[in-house]
Amino acid sequence: MSNLEKYNQAFCETFNIEAAALPELKYQDIPEWDSVGHMTLMAALEEAFDIMLEVEDIIDFSSYAKGKELLKKYEVEIAE
Repeated sequence: MSNLEKYNQAFCETFNIEAAALPELKYQDIPEWDSVGHMTLMAALEEAFDIMLEVEDIIDFSSYAKGKELLKKYEVEIAE
């Protein structure tokens, strides 16, 4: 499974949404992406990529696109 597939799967499973909705998705755009959903997503991403996100990155993780940028810091490249 590619990093993009893992990344998308974390979002789709956490928020029960289709991959087509992901590119424009931002924090609190959908009811499922509230503070609890956010932490669930962070845990899913940490598990999928075997990383430990820093607190400031968890706070800065404000959208699907921003998450791709932040994961580069952890040597996780999300290629389209």
